[in-house]
Amino acid sequence: MKIKMRILGIDYGQARTGIAITDPLNITAQGLETINQNGSDKILLKKIDEILEEYQDIETIVVGMPFNMNGTKSERVKITEEFVHKLKCKYNKIKIETIDERLTTVEAHKTMNFLDVNKHKKKNIVDTISATYILETYLNKMKNSIEKK
Repeated sequence: MKIKMRILGIDYGQARTGIAITDPLNITAQGLETINQNGSDKILLKKIDEILEEYQDIETIVVGMPFNMNGTKSERVKITEEFVHKLKCKYNKIKIETIDERLTTVEAHKTMNFLDVNKHKKKNIVDTISATYILETYLNKMKNSIEKK
């Protein structure tokens, strides 16, 4: 029996980036943290190094792509693609994938409103929640592709 490997989810932003991870069986996604990198991918990549050191069983990194609602590429998509390229160069032994992240931030805000999260705390956790939704979207996509086979 093949042991499943974890998947890391990333909601990339130039100021803040949300990080989420699956459980070892890839059944659930949990938010890890929001990284404040203030425009520095170097800070972000160093933190990802630390996460990969702590969770040595990560085999895939999934990055959310912020397409426009009509599916076209925004300026944010181009910036995110540049970050994905950096990931592929630095972590060439890990599978790097992207997934459409439209509405994940909206869903994250709905969740925080439902849970009555303090408005001052929202800024610090919205990206982590969005990364969790990105990862859940990816897990559902994988599950659906297996069921169709």
